[in-house]
Amino acid sequence: MAVANDIAHWRAQIFAKLLLVVFLLGLATAVPSVLLAVSEGMWSIAVVDSVALVWVGVIWRWRSISYTSRVINFLTVAFVLGIALLLKVGPVSQIYLMAVPVLAALLLGLRPAMVTLILAGLAVMVLGFEDNANLHLQGLPDYGFLKAAIISINFMFMTAVLTLSCAVLLQHLERSFDQLSLLNAELRLTSAAVARLNDMVLIAEVDKHSTTPETAQHIIFVNEAFERRTGYRRDEVLGQNLRMLRGPDTEQSVVDDIERHMARSQPVRAELLNYTKTGEPYWVETELVPFADEGGVYTHWVAVERDITERKKSQDDIHRLAFFDVLTGLPNRRLLMDRIDKLLASSERGGTYSAVMFIDLDRFKTINDARGHAIGDALLCNAADRLSKLMRKADTVARIGGDEFVVLLGHLSHELPGATHAALTVAEKIRAAIGQDFEIEGQTYNSTASIGVTMLPRAGHGGQTSQDLLRESDTAMYRAKSDGRNGIAFFESEMQAEVEQRLTLERDLSAALAAGQLQMHVQAQVDRSGRAIGGELLMRWPLAEGGMVPPNVFIPVAEESGLIVELGGWALRQACDAVLQLQAAGLTMPLSVNVSPTQFRQADFVEQVRQALADSGAPARLLVLEVTEGLLIDKMDDTIARMHQLTEMGLRFSIDDFGTGYSSMAYLKKMPLYELKIDRSFIMDTPEDASSKALVQSILAMAGHLGLRVVAEGVETQAQADFLIANDCDSMQGYLYARPMPLAALIERLQGTTAVAAVG
Repeated sequence: MAVANDIAHWRAQIFAKLLLVVFLLGLATAVPSVLLAVSEGMWSIAVVDSVALVWVGVIWRWRSISYTSRVINFLTVAFVLGIALLLKVGPVSQIYLMAVPVLAALLLGLRPAMVTLILAGLAVMVLGFEDNANLHLQGLPDYGFLKAAIISINFMFMTAVLTLSCAVLLQHLERSFDQLSLLNAELRLTSAAVARLNDMVLIAEVDKHSTTPETAQHIIFVNEAFERRTGYRRDEVLGQNLRMLRGPDTEQSVVDDIERHMARSQPVRAELLNYTKTGEPYWVETELVPFADEGGVYTHWVAVERDITERKKSQDDIHRLAFFDVLTGLPNRRLLMDRIDKLLASSERGGTYSAVMFIDLDRFKTINDARGHAIGDALLCNAADRLSKLMRKADTVARIGGDEFVVLLGHLSHELPGATHAALTVAEKIRAAIGQDFEIEGQTYNSTASIGVTMLPRAGHGGQTSQDLLRESDTAMYRAKSDGRNGIAFFESEMQAEVEQRLTLERDLSAALAAGQLQMHVQAQVDRSGRAIGGELLMRWPLAEGGMVPPNVFIPVAEESGLIVELGGWALRQACDAVLQLQAAGLTMPLSVNVSPTQFRQADFVEQVRQALADSGAPARLLVLEVTEGLLIDKMDDTIARMHQLTEMGLRFSIDDFGTGYSSMAYLKKMPLYELKIDRSFIMDTPEDASSKALVQSILAMAGHLGLRVVAEGVETQAQADFLIANDCDSMQGYLYARPMPLAALIERLQGTTAVAAVG
């Protein structure tokens, strides 16, 4: 055991020193004693002293024998010397025998000490009996045995006291060694465990004499984890204050809270930003615990710190993903709505006016589609940067999706006119900043901004919400966009009424389509002789209370809402049925049906047409698909390829409203066209207006050279008809010849006349 080894080592050390001392003292005392004994003729004493000195010297030098053997030899020397002196010198030599049990207790333990004690007592009792019996002791009867017994008993008593004291002392010392060894072992284990903990551990000693917080504690211990994480060596931090790890971005409120708890000697837990030796910041979760001594005085602080930098980073990332736009780093819709709510509350409470601006980048989709998302993303980041630099620190710039940004301008003025003027000034700065060219990867790109503004709070509109304000600014932005883009519009109540009316119209249109309330009317197309040679199908929406919703009202709504695809499919099926009805009535002639760009660009549009023809059995050659020039703005090659697929099925194409849209004429050579339709805006001023007259003549001449049929729309006067006939126009359509009417009415009308030409 470690304890036995400790005691044995201690005894060996004592014995080694004792032997040396005894030998040296023996030389100093025994030599004179031997010389004196020889001179007096006391040869026995001289021999005993000499033998004893030599014997001790041998024991001292002969270290190869065991410890116990050496001690027994040493005790034997002392015992023999004591007996020899007892016999030669008398009772005064009993002191030598008294030393033997005490030394045995010291060097061997209690049991050997008791054995030597008994032997020493017997030696005094037996060998010293005669001398002790002859001693004269005052106050005692002159009985020799009694005197010898009293002296022997006293000798045994005093020797036993000394021997037992040494033995008991050594036993307690041995137990203390046992406890100390266990504590040392535990301390070593604890120290090793603490030193190798992944958590950082610091121990600081409280300086009772310090008068300032900076010197109130000084570090006395740090573990290996602390050294690894901070870069400080142990000797660099010992004696330093716990504050040494703090830096410029350490939150002072957290530090103050820690020091308040430490001043009251209370445990404290906190999350703190510390700094390494190289200045690198790192987050720790620290727990500081005070330790008191036996008197209840707090003497030390133990700080256990766990590195939570990655956890903090993850929390920041989660927060950033939840509340900030990934691309631009601006607040996202969620954070924006929260800030609008706070701005609305503070504006109402403080009696100030604020503003919400909705910003849309004009032409962004064109740039994004033409140059790719990387350029589009770079443009958005540049725009976000320009917006952020224009704003005050208290304002908010947010991106809520796509190319849409929102700006919050807080507390502009206590008066609405002043706040409105300030908002307009900022909006103009934004418009000017966005209007400047963007340099991206060596190329210049240009975009503008349509800005909608709403003010808050608005009088008489209690209960405004963030959703209301965002919707209002969005509505105003669309007004700015519809007014020509690159402009600013302030929200007015009438705008909301228009939006609500539009939403109502969208809902009613969807219901009317589902209920089969929509109708297709036909307007006849005639040749130069006035004979019907075809017709155009036109969509009509009759109301239950009478009247009609004009197509120029509900068609744009259908386009914006996406209903145009469903409407277009329905119109195509109606066209197939109308062609069959005309055939059944003996009136075989082609019918035109309008196809919107959105409908045409559907991935399965060709299949939809094929399915409609297959389901109805209508001949494709009698269907003319009318498309606008706007169809060619995007993906011209794909559009022309799809048109060829449809013409291979037997369908024909007509360009509606020719001359009002796409400015290039190059597509006329590439597209598989059947006819051109001259827009009514050109016809209405002919033949009186020279410009209109020249344009119409140019279109007719160009179509003639290209071999395209021409239909003139909006013919309402005989003078217009005569002009068109004189310039070889193939077909005319307008109120002069026929208004749009239900198919049944057209069939009835045509069956009552011979003015029907054979299909061309």
